[in-house]
Amino acid sequence: MSTIIPRIERLSSRVIRILGCNPSPMTLQGTNTYLVGTGKKRILVDTGDSEIPEYIANLKSVLKENDVQIEGIILTHYHHDHVGGIANIESNILGPSYRVPLYKYKRSAKDWDTERPPNSNSKYTFVNDNQTISTEGATLKAVYTPGHTDDHIALHLLEDSALFSGDCVLGEGTAVFEDLYEYMNSLKILLSLKPDKIYPGHGPVIDNPVHGITYYINHRNERESQIIDALGNSGRPMTALDIVKKIYQIPEHLYPPAAVNVNNHLSKLKREGRATSSDDEHWQLAGKSAL
Repeated sequence: MSTIIPRIERLSSRVIRILGCNPSPMTLQGTNTYLVGTGKKRILVDTGDSEIPEYIANLKSVLKENDVQIEGIILTHYHHDHVGGIANIESNILGPSYRVPLYKYKRSAKDWDTERPPNSNSKYTFVNDNQTISTEGATLKAVYTPGHTDDHIALHLLEDSALFSGDCVLGEGTAVFEDLYEYMNSLKILLSLKPDKIYPGHGPVIDNPVHGITYYINHRNERESQIIDALGNSGRPMTALDIVKKIYQIPEHLYPPAAVNVNNHLSKLKREGRATSSDDEHWQLAGKSAL
């Protein structure tokens, strides 16, 4: 049974978690947001989804109870369940005439909407890899960790050797990703930091991070071996969905995100010259003749 995550919980002298109250199969019990620091002004990590009145009410109560204000917001990546709450926070907590920096890593895509969050007049303040953002009692070092998305960052809380992992590492289950090759490299970067604790974007706190990250790396390597075996034992080219049905034991409604992960494995194998596809839909091992 999953650990029940309270709506509000103090996790350390520097960290309070406020649950985004947006549960779903992809967000688990909801998006974890974190108020970080020890002073009258603090940093908020991620903002949950849009139009979640319960989250705004809970965030308000934390600010009031601790007599603190938000002096900046750091977004781990562009997904709506992490940036969607910005406009509501601006309207209902900060006020229409008050703005704070919105720190985020810049996407590699050149889409028109990458400069500002949805439904907000504010612009992002783009950060660099290894840049530090400080507030009283807390120093957060941005660690560029692409793979889940092209703009994903984790945040190393230097005072506690703790890590806000965003969606790179979750508190339970495994993460989805856009680019497996980059994602595996990012896991190795996080492992090299040897954090004492991980505060994930979804799920409970991870108290044994080295074991957790190592599990993620091993899991992806095992999944890759299963995909290679499925392709090798098939008498015909296979689609990602074919492979999902062969190697996953999950409810059918989770097939689509699993297929996304399989496709990323296949793209990595193609990049490494170990799998081929004429249409990026039907796959076989490199050197194996289609029947």
